[in-house]
Amino acid sequence: MTHTLPSFRRKLVAAVLVWVSPTLALAQAPAAKPAAPQTQQAASGQAGNLQPATRDSQSLSSLAPLVDSVKSAVVNVDVQARPEMPEGMEDNPLFDKFFGGNGRGGRGRSEREQIRQGAGSGFIIDPKGLVLTNNHVIEDAVTITIRLDDGRSFTGEVVGRDPLTDVAVVKVKEKVDQLPTVKLGDSDAVRVGDWVLAIGNPFGLASSVSVGILSARAREIGASVYDDFLQTDAAINPGNSGGPLFNMKGEVVGINTAIVGGGTGIGFSVPSNLIKALLPQLEKEGSVTRGWLGVGIQPLTRELGQALKLPVSEGAILTQINPGSPAAKAGLKADDVVVAVDGKQVRSDSELTRTVALKKPNSVTTLSLYRDGKKQDVKVTMGTRPDLEGLSKKKPEAADEQDSSRRVGVSLQDLDARTASQAGFTERAGALITDIIPGSPADRAQLTPGMLVVEANRKPIASAKELAAAIRAAPKGSTLLLRVAGPGGGRLLRALTVP
Repeated sequence: MTHTLPSFRRKLVAAVLVWVSPTLALAQAPAAKPAAPQTQQAASGQAGNLQPATRDSQSLSSLAPLVDSVKSAVVNVDVQARPEMPEGMEDNPLFDKFFGGNGRGGRGRSEREQIRQGAGSGFIIDPKGLVLTNNHVIEDAVTITIRLDDGRSFTGEVVGRDPLTDVAVVKVKEKVDQLPTVKLGDSDAVRVGDWVLAIGNPFGLASSVSVGILSARAREIGASVYDDFLQTDAAINPGNSGGPLFNMKGEVVGINTAIVGGGTGIGFSVPSNLIKALLPQLEKEGSVTRGWLGVGIQPLTRELGQALKLPVSEGAILTQINPGSPAAKAGLKADDVVVAVDGKQVRSDSELTRTVALKKPNSVTTLSLYRDGKKQDVKVTMGTRPDLEGLSKKKPEAADEQDSSRRVGVSLQDLDARTASQAGFTERAGALITDIIPGSPADRAQLTPGMLVVEANRKPIASAKELAAAIRAAPKGSTLLLRVAGPGGGRLLRALTVP
């Protein structure tokens, strides 16, 4: 399924992994002002007028017993990694913040090419040493060290990871048993306004605790097409990546993942129910295989619902059916409006994408939809989502291709026939974008993973190598006019400034 991602990512610090520097400057908090004496009226007369729900919220006791019961299972995840630094990114403050260096080329760039020491968080879900954390914490890691609250340290190895949801599973390599654990809870049961508690390793300060409320649900922040984040105002900082977000029962309802750059009290967590759905595949296969329909979609609005003479105003409109796709074989048609999958209501195009992705390939799924104003059920045999991002088969690029890609902050691969057919590309050649570095020239040009570059300065592009050569040949400060295609044949122009 294809739809446009929001550009919110530019304001998002997608990685709240902190890269450790030799010194740590801490600002001294201002002294708290003495509280005003409580009046007799405030202590007695007002209390009786409170609504029951208000009294319940004010009766929250100390969280110390809750913290004591769970913090032993929260771990520091120390990594040594060799992050790639694209050319032209030396002046990017985002990279200065997380990778260190003076951001002015020369010595700073040389330092970035060395192995870096990073610190994130995680939590143990199995007494034999199974740890959940973020993918971006352990990605590109050369070594992983798991440090417990009691001072013990173990070597970690990656069991499985899913970059599209930023979830990773790490296992302690040593033979261990009876490690402290925490349980994944029901993230759907947490309501906006409920208390939540975060524990992690912000700025290398181990076992730091913060508390807040659930601020919102189902947030889409442009990280991937599967965004479904919980939002919280519990303090989340660089180094909290991969740490748990607890409910008041001591159950994990999310993995703390992202913060908004420049924002205060705006953090995002991957919901625990999504993690539970992915965990069996990550443990067994090391990656996630997703269901696929092969359609283009857009959200149903109230106005579109009225125009289509529908009795509903929420759902997903099928805008195109890819030839030969599971949707085509099931007889789905353009302008069908999907309102439920296997009886579960679908309120938007994003919700349809997430729901279909969790279905097993080759499984039979029932779509409830409206066609020409009449409701009907259609059974579809799910396909396997093509690897548009190139996550399962990233091939080493030639040195010149790497240099060109790093120059503008984009990762490329050739479009193969299978991916072209499954994704619904009408083109059979081009440079497929598999990754974009936030804040890079490619990001500023509004290029996104899954786009296929077919022209550069009005010259055809048939491969990743050809686009890399065009970038390499472009003078510094010039602008490349790129023509990009999406599944189904739609084309757009993008202006890429070459640093």
